[in-house]
Amino acid sequence: MPEIPVYPIIHAAVGVLRASGTLDILASLLAPVTRLFGFPEEALPLTLMRLVSSSAATGLQLDIYANYGPDSFIGRFVSVMMSSTETVFYTFSVYFLHVGITKTRYTLSGAIFANIVSIVTSLVITIMVFGR
Repeated sequence: MPEIPVYPIIHAAVGVLRASGTLDILASLLAPVTRLFGFPEEALPLTLMRLVSSSAATGLQLDIYANYGPDSFIGRFVSVMMSSTETVFYTFSVYFLHVGITKTRYTLSGAIFANIVSIVTSLVITIMVFGR
């Protein structure tokens, strides 16, 4: 059976998420919860997209830079966050599917938990180093 390349499928899915507004809807649903913790709402689409695609997340990061500036609190926060998190679903699709691993057990939940911890830690570090 011929191997299907994963990269074009992921990029097409990311394009559909961005163009359809689904990413914005998910961010607006999470916004009330994140507001309680002082998480910048403008970074929510980037946080969600970072799980799927690094290049799409970089595009959203550049949009944040264009709108708020790289030296703003949000710009600094997304810089730290992008350096601290991983594209979980992309990594799964490339490494696990390529090798043929089907029993991932707790790997996905552990990776998502690690990403959440990285995001929260990025916020705390940005506040401690740069202030609000």
